Amino acid sequence: MCACASSFKNVPIPKDMVIMGEVGLTGEVRRINMIEKRLKEAEKMGFKRCIIPENNKKYLEDSYKMDIIGVSNIGDALRALNIKR
Repeated sequence: MCACASSFKNVPIPKDMVIMGEVGLTGEVRRINMIEKRLKEAEKMGFKRCIIPENNKKYLEDSYKMDIIGVSNIGDALRALNIKR
């Protein structure tokens, strides 16, 4: 969804940003499995910022070197990317 909106609005997603989550039919961003493992791998790959579901962010046990942004819906994600105001 973010990649499509980025292309449509001609606003690039930053190269140091990774986005994780599942989008429901009403635009909610749903919790995903194995979030800690995914975040650790993203850190290894050099990403500095990450957008994840808010429901995952609440339960993170480890600390990360990345700036982690929790979102509840696609509108929040697009605002975090400065695609939507």
